Amino acid sequence: MRFMMFIYPGLQSEGDWEPSAEAVAAMGRYNEELRKEGALLSLDGLRPPSEGARITFASGEPVVSDGPFAETKEVIGGFWMIQAESKQEAIALASRCPVGGGVVIELRRVQELSDFPEDVRAALESSTENEQ
Repeated sequence: MRFMMFIYPGLQSEGDWEPSAEAVAAMGRYNEELRKEGALLSLDGLRPPSEGARITFASGEPVVSDGPFAETKEVIGGFWMIQAESKQEAIALASRCPVGGGVVIELRRVQELSDFPEDVRAALESSTENEQ
């Protein structure tokens, strides 16, 4: 099973976005442990929201808003894609992450094609066949 781990660093301002050298070193060791265990599929940190954009579709048409986003209370700082045999194993891997107080890691299982009902799988397979 694949799981996505999102990190919410609990930042107070954009000035808090850059981690310390010690935090980066600890996170590097953690990421290397995950890689050696065969659990790490990919990972990346994200730039601050002020450099991002949101595309909303309230009326069905795209509306673009540039960051920062004043209404945002929780900001994703980065993610890992991991592989685990179970949700419990994924929780154990996420629980080892070397973070300080105020940080939240959200763990979500990736939805695989096999999780969908047969009619949905057939529709997806039909649409991808038509593209070829």
